[in-house]
Amino acid sequence: MTGFRTLLYKELLRFWKVAVQTVAAPVLTAVLYLVVFAYALGGRVRVYDSIPYTDFLVPGLVMMSVLQNAFANSSSSLVQSKLTGNIVFVLLAPISYAEFFAAYVLASTVRGLVVGMGVLAATFGFVDLGLHAPFWALAFAVLGAGLLGALGVLAGIVSEKIDQMAAFQNFVIMPLTFLSGVFYSIHALPEFWRRLSHANPFFYMIDGFRYGFFGVSDAAPAISLAVVSASLIAVSFACLALLKSGYKLRH
Repeated sequence: MTGFRTLLYKELLRFWKVAVQTVAAPVLTAVLYLVVFAYALGGRVRVYDSIPYTDFLVPGLVMMSVLQNAFANSSSSLVQSKLTGNIVFVLLAPISYAEFFAAYVLASTVRGLVVGMGVLAATFGFVDLGLHAPFWALAFAVLGAGLLGALGVLAGIVSEKIDQMAAFQNFVIMPLTFLSGVFYSIHALPEFWRRLSHANPFFYMIDGFRYGFFGVSDAAPAISLAVVSASLIAVSFACLALLKSGYKLRH
């Protein structure tokens, strides 16, 4: 396991050495979202009949930050390694495909959770949140970060240039995140869009995480957990298959 530990340590150092860019900046962005939406809609909108909109918004912003930063960590690391050519040193090391995958995903999960905790801490001055089901919140945060870390590995493998990775983030990850109920409850949507939202796996991550704080959700938390877990397994097998084939890594 020495190779796994070394690669994991390298990936953790990679984002921690530039924490102002990789941690502080996303926290500031999330706080700005909160300030803008809280002052624009905070006194006018209540969700689930009793929850103030500002309180409702915070878990969504926390989870959005977790997901986006977990994806950014693994995808940018792989693409940069391919562009600079140092990916060869990782491929030549005696590390199995599973260890390679696990190191990147675990480091991405750590970054996502660190950013999420930073956002949550920064919002203490705006809201007074309680935790109705902390284990549910933790489960969705960890699984969601792992899923986006795995998607980042997938994007990093198939991308040969930075703009290809950026396209994946801007045209897939960003829309799915914003249309997952971060800023609204899907019950406020027309029937067609509500049904469409249930086809978005990001919705289940946001909704399940929010359940951990309020004890209410748009979908049953057990169903959300099953969808997120199944998605993580499917993406993980796809990544392992591509790593084993050497697709756009060895050739």
